[in-house]
Amino acid sequence: MARYFTLHSPACLTRQGVEELAAKLLAGKSVRAVRVAADLIEGKMVVEFEAPARDALARWLEQLRIHYDLILRVEVDLTSP
Repeated sequence: MARYFTLHSPACLTRQGVEELAAKLLAGKSVRAVRVAADLIEGKMVVEFEAPARDALARWLEQLRIHYDLILRVEVDLTSP
């Protein structure tokens, strides 16, 4: 499965709201959320996913009625030693 990052700008992002949304995302089967990171001050959230294709991820988010600003396919992933 390919890896993707999504960027979200929820209107009212509280800690409780992030936790509820993260639980919903992490419960996916055909599309799997790996991790959720949020900035409560900026109102931004980034989610790392494993999905069979970008279209499958976009459809899955739309079915859940979760708006996204960006879907980025991870093709190169480098880390420091």
